[in-house]
Amino acid sequence: MNFAMIEAAAGRLAGHARLTPLLNAPLLDAAFGKRVFVKAECLQITGSFKFRGAWSAVSALPAGTRGVLAYSSGNHGQGVALAAARHGMTAVVVMPADAPAVKIANTKAYGAEVVLYDRATEDRDAVGAALCETRGLVLIKPFDDAQVIAGQGTVGLEIAAQAHDAGVEAADVLVCCGGGGLSAGIALALEARAPGLRLRTVEPVGFDDMARSLLAGERLRNAQASGSVCDAILTPAPGELTFPVLQRLAGPGIAVTDAQALQAMALAFTHLRIVLEPGGAVALAAALFGDTEGPVICVASGGNADPAVFRDALARFG
Repeated sequence: MNFAMIEAAAGRLAGHARLTPLLNAPLLDAAFGKRVFVKAECLQITGSFKFRGAWSAVSALPAGTRGVLAYSSGNHGQGVALAAARHGMTAVVVMPADAPAVKIANTKAYGAEVVLYDRATEDRDAVGAALCETRGLVLIKPFDDAQVIAGQGTVGLEIAAQAHDAGVEAADVLVCCGGGGLSAGIALALEARAPGLRLRTVEPVGFDDMARSLLAGERLRNAQASGSVCDAILTPAPGELTFPVLQRLAGPGIAVTDAQALQAMALAFTHLRIVLEPGGAVALAAALFGDTEGPVICVASGGNADPAVFRDALARFG
């Protein structure tokens, strides 16, 4: 995994992924006493950054590939489903049964077959491996795949250029983190293009395996698989490929509460008029409520919010 792969992925993504904006709201800055920039990947195709990695991986497959499989709580699955459809491939997505209904419905609408599993009692890797073997599918992992990481790294290329245009040469870049694919890709891009920008991972309290692993110097697992509203970034442990990258390049990780994520959702809608899902709002929550100083750049990684959760966030904090 290297910077050249990110540049190559950017070439394959040209004309297919959106260049998402780096937003700033003066009233939000004034309320929290710091400059806060938001990289709005919630406006990406399929509603999250995951389309970048999915397209990067699918477009790198050899000619004649029959189909692909992904396991996902929703965002990676949607990205793979659309990327596969546009490449003329079939897609099967293994999703937890408790994933938001809107994500299950959208994944099907993009053309994928959805296979549901119980994340508390079943091993998604085993479910996916069996399907790959019986149907001849190629597995595209959600974060521990070099081509996926390369695609996510294109977010970092854009941040480097946009931060420079905004006059920001030194800042923390806060990134919503599950297994670390987005974080690792951005970190590698910033190392090459904007070394004054330091990446920091953000996770929900109780599911901060990356932060704890960075502190311990080894990969640690979460004690449980569910129990946070931030479903999009609940992963068992840091990735094998992503952890060494972040161990070398990332600053200390940050954990935020579910309530802080919901409040960040409401503030993003009020001040920036963007819709975030809880897992896509944790970086903004850390920027606003964490021990950070401005300027700070946060990646709003996904906007596929469950309507009921979004309404609840606005009712409580809007």
